[in-house]
Amino acid sequence: MTHHHDIEPGNLDRRLWASAALNLGITLVELIGGLMAGSLALLADAAHNMADVGALGLAIFARKVGRRAPTARHTYGLKRAEVLAALFNAAALIAISALIAREAVSRFLHPEPVHVSVMLIAAVVALVANVASVLLLRAHRTEDINVRSAFLHLAQDALASLAVVAAALLARTAIGHYVDPVAALLIGIVVLRSAISIVWESLHTLLEAAPEGVDVEQLAGDVARRFPGVRLHHVHAWEVGPGQRVITAHMKVGAATLLEAEAVANDVRSFLHEAWGITHATLEAEANGCGREEILGEWS
Repeated sequence: MTHHHDIEPGNLDRRLWASAALNLGITLVELIGGLMAGSLALLADAAHNMADVGALGLAIFARKVGRRAPTARHTYGLKRAEVLAALFNAAALIAISALIAREAVSRFLHPEPVHVSVMLIAAVVALVANVASVLLLRAHRTEDINVRSAFLHLAQDALASLAVVAAALLARTAIGHYVDPVAALLIGIVVLRSAISIVWESLHTLLEAAPEGVDVEQLAGDVARRFPGVRLHHVHAWEVGPGQRVITAHMKVGAATLLEAEAVANDVRSFLHEAWGITHATLEAEANGCGREEILGEWS
């Protein structure tokens, strides 16, 4: 399992700020270059990069809010602000994809010439800056859904810039008039695909589904094999926010003193943390059981 507590938050925040600054510069270069060259692919990529500036800003804000301590009203803290930020970013990308697709189809039906040299220079500058942004966040790409969504945006930006470079190089060929809108359409499709993936994962967390890779039946079986005589049932597993995996469960331990039950619960918690990445486990010890032995609990 992957644990994230060794990553220094301030270092990642600085890298996010640097990436946001780079993307703002890319947006301005591509916007000006797209208008001068008449390139829809450049303008589409500029819109995509502008969305990423907003996405990175939201990621920074959400991380700051998510680090606030729990309160009497928000007893788990505000880690889900990061999930909401990722969901908002994805929704914005879906809207941008639709706009790119509409303009690409219109340009494909009514081709327009582009200024190749301006388009190529702007695309190369954007490609270099996008690659730099990707390298800044590469070490943190598995940090959480919020940072991962920002990283995916940047990685796609680099690929989109590469597509624009290719479109510029082919602009003077026989199919040159069609390459620009096709490149723009491909950018829109790639953006849409990743946006849908982020929406699905965000909803997965908000609906309190079991975290990715956590099978509660397998988890209960692992505990039973590791601790003879211990049985987990009525298990609920979910993710409060990025990196905060939680379970509650009834834990049948048989005849035992309170001190013995506490010792067993502590050992089980350590095992769940090491083997399954569970950061918080609430275990209700039982001697005779509650009359229900199903792994999955049911609400009455």
